[in-house]
Amino acid sequence: MTTTATTTDPVAEAADRLHATGLRNQWYPVLPSHFVANGEMKRVVRLGEPWLLFRRPTGELHMIADRCPHRSAPLSLGQHLGDRVACLYHGVQVDGDGTVVKVPGLPGCNLEGKRLVTSLPVREEHGAVFAWFGDEAHPEPAPLVLPERLTDPDTAGFLNYAEWGAPWRFYIDNVLDPMHGAFLHGTSHSMAGGAKSARFRIRETGHGFFFEKTDQVGVNFDWVEFGRTGVDWVDLEIPYQPYAGPGGAFGIVGMVTPITATESAIFHWRTRAVQGWERDSWRFLYRMTLEARHHEVLEQDRTMLEEMPEDADTGENLYQHDLGVVRIRRMYRADAARQAAELAAHRGEAG
Repeated sequence: MTTTATTTDPVAEAADRLHATGLRNQWYPVLPSHFVANGEMKRVVRLGEPWLLFRRPTGELHMIADRCPHRSAPLSLGQHLGDRVACLYHGVQVDGDGTVVKVPGLPGCNLEGKRLVTSLPVREEHGAVFAWFGDEAHPEPAPLVLPERLTDPDTAGFLNYAEWGAPWRFYIDNVLDPMHGAFLHGTSHSMAGGAKSARFRIRETGHGFFFEKTDQVGVNFDWVEFGRTGVDWVDLEIPYQPYAGPGGAFGIVGMVTPITATESAIFHWRTRAVQGWERDSWRFLYRMTLEARHHEVLEQDRTMLEEMPEDADTGENLYQHDLGVVRIRRMYRADAARQAAELAAHRGEAG
């Protein structure tokens, strides 16, 4: 009797994990800033790993792995000591850089002074905490450049945060599919107009691409831009009806951060180019009326994506409207394979 040994490709397996739980070596939004007040700490799972955010009483924010270097107990169960966290299990104290600063049970222990806990570079921008998720070969963060819609002082906006029970890539597929707006959101206050058939094209930019209708502009969800500027984002506009008050079109900047392979953190900055009294008028109208209507649209997306099977992006029958989806999927698959190969090579050189 002969047996056949089965072998696995560790690089391919690593690429699959990256594709499932999120690419590394880029910035991701983690939480709205107000979720972690001064003197507080909060546990989160991002890119399949547990993390602890804690803010000093002075406001400085830190993000470290939620794992004590002594016995791997969750630091999030411990005590916030201002500039450090004390593990509940044996009192080991870790600061915001991941350095063990005190071992109360054995003062002078050789753990003290060593950086034994992973810490991530963090920045707070436009109401959100951003963290650099680098790998061993890329610990230093790249520049974080946000889309112009967020940095324009003449544009007002609100950050909406949600957690969905669907893979992160489903969100990207959904946004790179403008045609779904005419059907799934066809009865909404902002996407009821326009044709239910269209042709699309991809238009390249210096940092990504546009996916846009060729035969309809300024009527519905007619285009989306994908950008990579240290962080991956999508940007789109939906024309407002006259009852939405003065100002330009309704703009959305969207980002997604994997929580696990099947859960996602969704960030939407809802914006409008308005100044002066129009800015105040729109912000009031948004809070009083429009926010609830936009939430209904978002819930339609969430419900649809959460009801899809986990392998929904395999075995499909795609057509011309799906050019943007195909483009983004190929890009992310190639990136996952490249990152896995680069990290394997780095570890081989280091070892």
